[in-house]
Amino acid sequence: MPRVLTDEQISDFRRNGFLSPVPVLTGDEARHYRERLEAAEARWPGSLAATNRNNGHLVFSFLDALTHHPVILDVAQDLIGPDFLVSNSVLFIKEPQHDGFISWHQDGTYMGLEPDNGVTAWIALTHSNRNNGCMSMIPGSHTGGIRPHHDRFRDNNLLTRGQEIDDVDVDCAVDLILEPGEVSFHHMRTIHGSQPNRSDDRRIGYAVQSFIPVEVHQTKARGFAQHAHGATADSTMTLLPRAKGDMHKADVARRDQVNAILSDILYSGAERRRNY
Repeated sequence: MPRVLTDEQISDFRRNGFLSPVPVLTGDEARHYRERLEAAEARWPGSLAATNRNNGHLVFSFLDALTHHPVILDVAQDLIGPDFLVSNSVLFIKEPQHDGFISWHQDGTYMGLEPDNGVTAWIALTHSNRNNGCMSMIPGSHTGGIRPHHDRFRDNNLLTRGQEIDDVDVDCAVDLILEPGEVSFHHMRTIHGSQPNRSDDRRIGYAVQSFIPVEVHQTKARGFAQHAHGATADSTMTLLPRAKGDMHKADVARRDQVNAILSDILYSGAERRRNY
């Protein structure tokens, strides 16, 4: 019996590889989280820039709260079962009138997670639409395994390696239009991308990337994750504690260790590295 989704929504996710929109926060709540984010950027310059946009939930209480929001966990449970972890999180911020884009890719490509059966929750803290570079998904693309990706490192590509899938049928792409506080969910094999922000405001999304069933393991390095729901003690991952507050010294040291290992995983075999 689903907790929050309908049987039709679950069927849609299994068929398409994504589900959107799912209301989670009110507009006022989304505005509150944006204010907390921008206050953190002002108080701790650099704390949420470049590589530190990975795993912010390990050092900030407001991102921890989003990651473990009960409605988001309920949706994840409906999609992947009761026992699961959080592997990572990423802030995706497109500044106003910026050429930054995200090429067509699959989240599971370089993560080293097997089986690649996780679900990403993408939380809109601002409007996300065609004008400011919302995500677009290729329906059903999660069913065909991981496609070949090419590392192109284009200057405005916001992905680590500028990884890109060729020959994507963009005519069938579906734009995920989100209001502040709405959330989309997609499978880690679903092909997706996004365009530049042509608006006069930031486009801010926070991605829990991804919720993973307890049997998923890390194949490239020591694996780190955080308990999300259910029984996870049998996981092969090293389980991480939740943030004690904002930028506590021990939390920051732990995040830096995890991000250094994550960078090695994401850039494994690459010809070069960026600083994120």
